[in-house]
Amino acid sequence: MTGDCELCGRSRPMTFHHLIPRTLHRNKWFKKRYTREELHQGLELCRDCHSAIHRFVPREKDLGRAYFTKELLLGHEEIGKFVTWVATRAGQQRVKVRRGA
Repeated sequence: MTGDCELCGRSRPMTFHHLIPRTLHRNKWFKKRYTREELHQGLELCRDCHSAIHRFVPREKDLGRAYFTKELLLGHEEIGKFVTWVATRAGQQRVKVRRGA
């Protein structure tokens, strides 16, 4: 499915990013704090933005506890910089995401 990425705004094939990773849905800490509906919320993202999120925040517990909204994701220094940069790339070619040193 092609659409507009909810982070960079580019029209690309979409992937679904769970704001709270699915592997954490059975975790007691998350079950106490979120409803079933909240656990299943997410964003439609292009593969570049989705890969960048998991590259810059590799631990799923960190994603679920600290970056569980679009605004929090964009507030992450490296993700925010990446999204700003990739939004200027209008071509259909995927970009490589490198971890900062």
